[in-house]
Amino acid sequence: MNLPDDYLLRDERFPELHELLDSYASAGWTFTDTSEAAGPALQAYVRQGIGTPGLLDVVIDEIDDLLQVGLFSDEIADDVDVLPQIEPPAGVTVEQCLTVIRTHLVRINKGGAYKQSALPQTDWEWRKQFPELGHLLAGYFHQDYSRFYASHREALDDYFTGNPREMFAATAREIDSFLSLIESDSELDRATQILGLMVYPPEGVSLRQWLTDIQGIITHRQRD
Repeated sequence: MNLPDDYLLRDERFPELHELLDSYASAGWTFTDTSEAAGPALQAYVRQGIGTPGLLDVVIDEIDDLLQVGLFSDEIADDVDVLPQIEPPAGVTVEQCLTVIRTHLVRINKGGAYKQSALPQTDWEWRKQFPELGHLLAGYFHQDYSRFYASHREALDDYFTGNPREMFAATAREIDSFLSLIESDSELDRATQILGLMVYPPEGVSLRQWLTDIQGIITHRQRD
């Protein structure tokens, strides 16, 4: 089973359920699924997870584990405390919402239909699909950028010196995919803000060109 690296880093009883609930937190902190249709948060999670063999099995097993033990059991109280607290609709319990989610996950895992989209539909999905680009933008071009760096190039140099070399190729690939996916400048601006960009590009350079330039610098650095 080829699970993602971040799954292995979470020392929790329900690490993949945590990831699923993060999707709901990003989409309004409420369960929006019905028995007839999966809501936006669940659809986003499925789109990002369906390509990882075994991942839906893992989250289904974790939901089963939680429901079997009981949400309010002392046995898992500490494990439940670290999960995002997503609100159920009026008159519905969290356990009922998780049961509905489980039904959709089982159906999709067996080949059932889900809403496919090349373009991420929620903030969580943008960050999940482009984690390395998000690390670069949020980690080095954030709102406190001017306190640490005198120029965009200085921030980029810090990125190169502060991260493992194997990360750079993934970032370059993500930039290429990111720019190919987004056609309009307004959508590009919105998506980069979601990924954490809080700085204008260098004067006289468009956002698309700046990202293209960064990709070129990273690729050149890889060759060296």
